Amino acid sequence: MKNPSSGKKSRLDSDQSRLAGQRYQRIFRPLSVLVFSILLGGCLSLPLEPEEHEVALSVPDRAEIESHATSAEEATAAAGMSPAKLEPETQGEHRPSDLWERVRTGFRLEQVDHPRVLKELDRLRRHPNAVRALLKRSTPFLHHIVEKVEQRDLPLELALLPAVESGFRPFAHSANGAAGLWQFMPATGRMLGLEQNRHYDGRRDVTRSTRAALDYLTGLHGRLDDNWLHALAAYNCGIGTVRRAIRRANTRKHGTSYWKLDLPAETDAYVPRLLAMARIVADPERYGVELPEVANEAYFDATTVQGALDLEIAAELAGVSLKEFLVLNPAYREGAIPARRSYKILLPKKHLLAFEQGLAELPRDQRRRTANHRVRAGDTLIAIARRYQISVDAIREANGIQGHHIRVDQRLRIPLAGRTTVALASRSRGAPRSKVRYEVRKGDSLYTIARQFSVSIAQLKRWNEVGRYIRPGQELTVYLSSSAG
Repeated sequence: MKNPSSGKKSRLDSDQSRLAGQRYQRIFRPLSVLVFSILLGGCLSLPLEPEEHEVALSVPDRAEIESHATSAEEATAAAGMSPAKLEPETQGEHRPSDLWERVRTGFRLEQVDHPRVLKELDRLRRHPNAVRALLKRSTPFLHHIVEKVEQRDLPLELALLPAVESGFRPFAHSANGAAGLWQFMPATGRMLGLEQNRHYDGRRDVTRSTRAALDYLTGLHGRLDDNWLHALAAYNCGIGTVRRAIRRANTRKHGTSYWKLDLPAETDAYVPRLLAMARIVADPERYGVELPEVANEAYFDATTVQGALDLEIAAELAGVSLKEFLVLNPAYREGAIPARRSYKILLPKKHLLAFEQGLAELPRDQRRRTANHRVRAGDTLIAIARRYQISVDAIREANGIQGHHIRVDQRLRIPLAGRTTVALASRSRGAPRSKVRYEVRKGDSLYTIARQFSVSIAQLKRWNEVGRYIRPGQELTVYLSSSAG
C-alpha cells in the first residue's frame, strides 16, 4: 500500500521539476545560445602568427548557462542587453521590405541615457546629411552583414559597427595600419584566417572580413563574461586593456559596468557612438535624419574565377562601372585577380549571369591587357612604370626580372591592369602616380622619406599601413606623381 504522504511528496517533486523545466525554457529560449571562441585572444594589434586559422567555437551546456544567471533579468543585465527585445521574430511572419525595419527589430543592447551617448547623439544629429551619406555607403554591404549577424543570433547593433570603424568604406586605412570595413590590424587579420600578400588583402574582402569580425566579437563576448559592451570595447582597444580596467574597478569597488571602467579616450567614445547610431536608426524622425532606402534583399552574389583576369575586363564583362566593381572587390591590390589559384569575386546579382557567360566565351589570351615596350637608351624601370602608370613590381613580375637591370632593345610586356590599382591607391584627383619600392636605410624617418619623394607622411602611412615607426631594411611603397623628381 502506498504511503499518502510519500505520494504527495513525489507529486510535489514532479510538479517542481516540471515548473523548473518550464522556467528554464521561459528564461533561456529567448536568449541566443552563448558561443565563444576558445582560440581567440589579445588586442587587435597582437603579433599572432597563424596564416590560416579557423576559429573553434564551443557551446556551453545547461549547467554552464545556469551557473551564469539565475533569472532572465540577471542574464540580460550582465550582457548589457535589454530584456524587452529578446523575443525572437516568429519564422514566417511579416518580412519587411525595408532593411532598416529589419535591423531595428533585431536591436538588443540596452539603451541608456548616459552623457557620453547623449554627446554622440548630439554630434550626429547636428550633421544629418553626413549621417545619411555614411549610411548610404552601407547599401552594397548591409544586407549581407545583417544576414550573418542574424544567423549567429547576435544583436543587430553589431551590423552597424562598420559605420563606426570605417564609415562603411571598404578601402579605409587607419594611421596605425588597420584596413577594411572592419578595420583589422595585419596580425589580427592573419590570426583570423585573412590572407594578406602583395596581390590580395583579405582584410578588405567584404565577406571574409565580416565572417572574421563576427568570429572575433563572439570570442570576445564569451571571454568577457558575455557582456557585449565589454566585448565592443575590447574590439577597439584589446581584451587585455579591458580586463585590466575591470581588475582596477574591482579593486576600487567601483563596479564593472562599461560606464565605470577607466578606458582609453577613444574607447570611451567608441561604444557610445555605436549606441547613438543605433538609436538614430531606431527612430530617425526623432533625430531629424532621413535614412537612405535600402531594400531587404541581397545586393550581390559571388562567383569563382580561376586564373588571372584584369579587374577592368571583369567589370566590362559584368556590365558595371569599374568604380562599382572595385567597391565590391577591394581586396585585389594589383589591378587583377591573381593567376595562381581560384578567387571569389562579388557582383550585383542582376549582373552575375552576364559576367559568367562573358567570361566563358572570352579567350584566355584576352583576359589580360598588355602593351609591348622596347627599351631605349636612358630607360629605367621607374621611368617606364611612370610612363604606363603602373608599378615597377608589376613590370618585374610580368617579365621575370630580378632587380632593376634592363638592356637597350629589350622587349618588355607591360601589364596595363596596374593602372587600376595605382589610381585607386594614390587617392589623388591630380596627376596619375607610379608605384616604386623604397628600402628604409639607417637614419631614415617617415619625415625624411616623405620629403625625398615630395609626398606627405599621412600618404606614406596609408600606402604602407604603418604607424609612427619604421626600421632599416623595411620596404615601403611610394606612389610618385608624374611631376615628382
